[in-house]
Parts: sequence; C-alpha cells; structure tokens
Amino acid sequence: MALLLFQRCLPRLSSRFSTQNVKYIATETSQSLRVKSHICCLSQCNKNTDLLNFDKISKSCCNHSQFIFTRKFHVSNCYYNEVVVVNTPSFADSISDGDVKLEKAVGDFVKEDDVVCEIETDKTSVPVPSPKSGIVEEYLVEDGQTVTAGTPLFKLKITDAPADSAPKSAPAAEAPSPTQQPTKAEAAPASSTSGPIPTTPPPASPLPKEPISTKPLDSIKPKSAPASQNVPLSGSRSETKVNMSRIRQRTAQRLKQAQNECAMLTTFNEIDMSNVIDLRKQYKDAFLKKFGLKLGFMSAFVKASAYALTDQPVVNAVIDNKEISYRDYIDISVAVSTPKGLVVPVIRSVEKMNYADIEKEIASLGEKARTGSLAIEDMEGGTFTISNGGVFGSLFGTPIINPPQSAILGMHAINDKPVAINGKVEIRPIMVVALTYDHRLIDGREAVTFLKKIKSAVEDPRVILLDI
Repeated sequence: MALLLFQRCLPRLSSRFSTQNVKYIATETSQSLRVKSHICCLSQCNKNTDLLNFDKISKSCCNHSQFIFTRKFHVSNCYYNEVVVVNTPSFADSISDGDVKLEKAVGDFVKEDDVVCEIETDKTSVPVPSPKSGIVEEYLVEDGQTVTAGTPLFKLKITDAPADSAPKSAPAAEAPSPTQQPTKAEAAPASSTSGPIPTTPPPASPLPKEPISTKPLDSIKPKSAPASQNVPLSGSRSETKVNMSRIRQRTAQRLKQAQNECAMLTTFNEIDMSNVIDLRKQYKDAFLKKFGLKLGFMSAFVKASAYALTDQPVVNAVIDNKEISYRDYIDISVAVSTPKGLVVPVIRSVEKMNYADIEKEIASLGEKARTGSLAIEDMEGGTFTISNGGVFGSLFGTPIINPPQSAILGMHAINDKPVAINGKVEIRPIMVVALTYDHRLIDGREAVTFLKKIKSAVEDPRVILLDI
C-alpha cells in the first residue's frame, strides 16, 4: 500500500484553529481524495469535501491555500503530542474498587505496555499498562486513593522515545597541578636539621610514693555516686505507622470471619516421610528430564488430599444457609506467602491430574504469585486448602479455615525422630500434619478418617493406584 505524507497550509484561519501539529497520512484507495470536515476550517466547508471538485470552492474558502493533489488516496489525520486519558480497567464481579499505587513519576517516558500504576484490590494487584509509548503528563489520582472501574487515572502524551542527549564533550585535560608548598608541619623537621641535634634529656626523678592505706575496704565509701549513674539511658522509642494493604485488610477480615462463623477444631497426625523422600531421590532426575520440572513434596500431598476428599466428600462440602452443598469436583487452594501478603491460588480439577500436571500447575501459580501477576480467576472457587508452614521451619500449628471452605490441611517441617518400627527403635523423618475443620459440618470420625487417608497415601503412594 502506497503512502503519501503531505502538508496543507491554510493561511486564512480563524484564531481558534491551528494546524501546527497536524499532518495528513494518505493511503491508496479506489476512492477520490476526501478530507474530514474539520480540516477545512471555514464555515463554508463544514462538511466532507471532494477534492476532485476542490477548485469550485477554492475562491470562497481556501483561495490562498497550497495543496499537493493526488488522486485515489484516502486521507486520515493524526496529531503530534496527542494527550490521552487512561482509565481504571474493569474488575471481576467480586471486586468493586481498589487502591492506586503509582509506579512512574510525572515526566517519565514509558513504552507501550509498561506498567504505569497498579490497582491493589482485596485479592490481587491489577497492573495498568501504557497503551502507547509516551510521557506521563499528569496523574489524575493520588497515590493510595481508592478508585472504581472507569475512574480516570493519568494523562499520557503520546510521543516517540526522546532523542538521546548529545554526547558530552571529553573533559579538558587537567592542567598539571602546581608543586605543593610544604605545610608548616612538614617544614619544621627540615629547619631542625640545620641546628645541632638535641641530646637526650636526663631521666625524671621518681614520684614520691604514698604509704598504702591499711583501712578495711568496707570503710572506704565514695563521696558521691558515679556520674554514669545519673545519666538517663538513651535509646529510640519512636513508633512508625503505615497503612495496611488491601490484601492484608481482606486477609484479616476473612480470618476473623472464619473465627466468628465456624466451629473450628483441629486434629493432628504424624507422617513417616521415608518412602516419599526415597521416591523423590530415585526419580527426580528422570522426572526433570521428561517434564522439565522438579519433583517436590507438595504434589504428593495435593494428590493424597484429592484421594482423601474423594473418600470423605463431606470435607469437600460447604454449608449453604440450611443446606449442605456437595461438590463433585476438587479444587485445592495452595497458600503462598508473597511480599504483599498471603495469597491462595487454586489448582483446578485435581482429581483428574497426575503428579506432573500438579507440579506444572504449582510452578505456574508460584511464578505468578512471585511476580504479582495472579488474576482474580486464579484465586476464586477453591474447595479445600493446603498450607505449608514447614518451609519456614514450623514444627506444628493449627491453621485457620479459608471461608467459605470447610477444612484446611497444615503441613509442617520434617524432623528426624525415634519411632518404634516392628518392635525396634528407628530414626525416621517425621512430619506433623494438622487438619482444621468446621465441626458444624464435619464430625470427628470423618476428620480423623480423612487425615489417616492422607497419611496412608503419602507414606505409600501405591494405595492411590490400588484405590485401597
């Protein structure tokens, strides 16, 4: 497609019109050359003008205009340094607003798709990229301000990248510094060499010795307290207050909601990790070679949880007013700690996954969590949660339910412990696991049975294959 760039000069224009920043881009079409109404600024040409008949109106409108005429081209216009307003993007249905976090300063040049600011919502941060390359001309909101979908955020002046500044001239060669004059302190030894060298002074007479006091130590008391005792202790006792992030506020709200609404009870068990550790050592290289993923312990617990949830569907259910909602799918939320707070991305349909599928999904969601690119859809709709405090060295604890779910599994650190095996004491790697459940829905028998199912599936993964 042929392109033609031409400039139109209109000397007789009203003072309210300007063509300094206007250029016309012509593209080849089968139509005659046409111009939008605002190009011809006089009232007589306030409509689309067929330039094939341009001479008919030139006397009354643009008789002093200069125009480069070409047939069969379609004309459009664009503006240098056009300023556009970027608005807040739309949120998911469960989110109504968010707080603005400014990432760029006014006057900064940004490329297309560079993140100019972020909207921190209750669940994640929504990046707001630049639609075009340009300069951030003005922010229309303040840092930390709460905005809703469609709120204007900033003005962007569309322009190309600024030209590189001219290379700085090489610094002039430094003039040789004048010979430094000796200072007085340096000159003193030189002058002393001209005179006679002084002899060693005679030794000083010893100081007179006082007789040693023979008074008992208890009778010797200081006349006043040491000065250091009168000096107050110094140290900083200041306090610093910072605003809670939206994620932290939402986390606090949901945890308090779980505490107020659920009848939470926790049951514990111990898992011998010997077989899982041996399995990982034996197959980790082959697993990495085939799938390009590291074989970890989390996939074993996710798969074992899906196996136990299938056996005890009430743990996968939820109370809905006066009804119990049973789900025939298993979506497991995995708690991930990030610098912005705790997030729980969801692994969907775990009951249909194998170890490789689970590890791949865990790696993908973990990378999104670390880079702050988790979407709202990645964290909605879980039916069961696994929290791994063992990565931080936790011995054991009681996790809190993630509402509206009914149970959560807590993993903890692996420690060598003496255990009785076939009447003998052996040292085995043991992990304490905890299941916190809503006692309104789940009875103790079901909770203990569920946790024992996880224990058996982790200690011997073959039970999953045999479905026993």
